[in-house]
Amino acid sequence: MSSRLPSLGLALVLLATIAGCGSSDSSPSVAGGLAGGGANGGNGGGGSSGGGTAGGGGTSGGGTSGGGTSGGGGTTTPPTNPQDGPPAGNPDGKATIPAEGQAEDVSKPNTVIGSGTAASCTGDAFVAAVAKGGVITFNCGPDPVTIVLTSTAKVFNNTAPKLVIDGGNKVTLSGGGKIRILYMSTCDKAQVYPAGPGDCNTNPGVQLVVQNITFVDGNAKDIADTNNAGGGGAIYAQGGSLKAVNARFFNNVCADLGSDVGGGAIRKLDYLVAAGAGPARPVWIVNSTFGGKAGLGNSCANGGALSSIGVSWNILNTLLSNNTAVGHGANSGQGGNGGAIYNDGNEIVLNVTSSLIQDNMANEGGSAIFFVSNNKTGSITIKDSTTQRNPRGTFETSGLPGFFVIAKQPAQVINSQILR
Repeated sequence: MSSRLPSLGLALVLLATIAGCGSSDSSPSVAGGLAGGGANGGNGGGGSSGGGTAGGGGTSGGGTSGGGTSGGGGTTTPPTNPQDGPPAGNPDGKATIPAEGQAEDVSKPNTVIGSGTAASCTGDAFVAAVAKGGVITFNCGPDPVTIVLTSTAKVFNNTAPKLVIDGGNKVTLSGGGKIRILYMSTCDKAQVYPAGPGDCNTNPGVQLVVQNITFVDGNAKDIADTNNAGGGGAIYAQGGSLKAVNARFFNNVCADLGSDVGGGAIRKLDYLVAAGAGPARPVWIVNSTFGGKAGLGNSCANGGALSSIGVSWNILNTLLSNNTAVGHGANSGQGGNGGAIYNDGNEIVLNVTSSLIQDNMANEGGSAIFFVSNNKTGSITIKDSTTQRNPRGTFETSGLPGFFVIAKQPAQVINSQILR
């Protein structure tokens, strides 16, 4: 096997690293700019607003109060217009969504951001609402709106068991090309250790849910990956649990170089060592879009869209396209693995169902999916899905164009097309 392939001793290094942790178009909005049209979606649930996520809209600024600040590299790239993006989800996705993967009920919100105008929906208000926890909805007027944050919204671990953020198919959250948008960590003392005994890594923490919403221009490029703190341009979540339903992610980025750093859109980390613990707490990605067309893809050193260590995933009715892993040298160098998806760990499970993964690119391995179970206890299943036009980097698994897989058995491909 090439020396550029990943080291299988990563899990031991990770355990040592974390040992120190404790227990349609509209008229211009009030805020200015042209509002973008909403997108059709599906698979809502539990009394929530169903449907897909909205497009662009007026821009509301954010201040610097509340929730702390988290950096990212500045950029001169023009702001992403969500109106230009495709709807949430794979248009051909028809998988039935189990109850735990459906959108949450938001009929009784704890916080409603805004008072009926775009200008009333500010970054400060969003940051404060996230710090408070509970169910968050928006009242920003009839037109879609983009809220540009100037400080990262941070989850506090001592808030309600669930933090649900529902954009009502009208709201886009933007990092302005400068900052990460949303942050959660059960081992960050500044965010309060979760209640309960034991290691902060294994504490269940908060269930973070984002639904009927769009994330654009999140930037974690300048966040160092010390103790795996980097990655996750739109969302970084260590510990707790995570679900994204009817969500869109466009032009989110993290560091261009790094052995394991990843997740232009989302980075999820778990350090669950008990047998079955990881597969029992999967991330749910349902009816969502990452990239979707040229010019809107997410990028990072690894896992252009999604990246994780020690995490299992259920991905249903989702579109991942035009995402890039821009590093080089693979895990023994500066990354470049997993154009769309990067999964690393031990007992991890990846289930991709009724989804479309196309036109992603990795400089090294797995332009569609890079999946490595270091101790070969993990498994990957591709069902009722299509992968195509994910070009070969420097290595991939024979017979699986666009994939690199190390698992307890070959990837299970059921009623799916894995095309060059």
